[in-house]
Amino acid sequence: MSLSGLGAVAIWHDLLPEARDEFYEWHNREHMPERVGIPGFHRGRRYAVIGSGPEYFNLYEAASFETLAGADYLNRLNAPTAWTQRIVPSFRHVARALCRIAFTHGVGSGGVMLTLRFAVPDVAHAHVSSEMCTRLLPPLAYRKGIAGVHLGIADRAASSVVTEEKRVRADVTIVPSWVVLIEGIGVPEVESAVGELLPALLAAGAHEIDRSNYRLEFTRLKTPWTAG
Repeated sequence: MSLSGLGAVAIWHDLLPEARDEFYEWHNREHMPERVGIPGFHRGRRYAVIGSGPEYFNLYEAASFETLAGADYLNRLNAPTAWTQRIVPSFRHVARALCRIAFTHGVGSGGVMLTLRFAVPDVAHAHVSSEMCTRLLPPLAYRKGIAGVHLGIADRAASSVVTEEKRVRADVTIVPSWVVLIEGIGVPEVESAVGELLPALLAAGAHEIDRSNYRLEFTRLKTPWTAG
């Protein structure tokens, strides 16, 4: 299916092993409900890595990019709870992008998500965006076993804003520039789809490429009784 809105927060991170048990309780019972409770936030999903890559991928879908840059979200980031302040210092190798959704299409939500992070030369931005949205990504959404294909382009200034929540982390946050998400029924299906996309991206000068596969662990909408 399409993403639920035209704004998204994409977060990758590792975690200190000793924090894992409490992380799950905090993320399921406080943090994700808190995030999707913000006006304009629609859905949160957490994924765990399959194979190599950052241990966790978190995706929050919002009505628009303006929701992500608005006061409600910023105020929440600047007032971390005591539980958040205890858990977040255990995060490592964080990458976070506040994205404008340039393309999103599909038939449903997949149990496996491939994340592709990359950068392109500044002079190629307009060309790559046009090619991705009109020629490269639409056919992928119709491939066998693919549930959805999405493109987010990060606002680097908004993604880099230092907040109280960010200050309690132990490391520097990476801000990816371009994010492609391919969700499907299994790893072979999403890997086949990205294999079709990568040659065109490389030909356009894509670099700093990082890709990983994830399995869905948890989904949260506005309330625990809301389907989805």
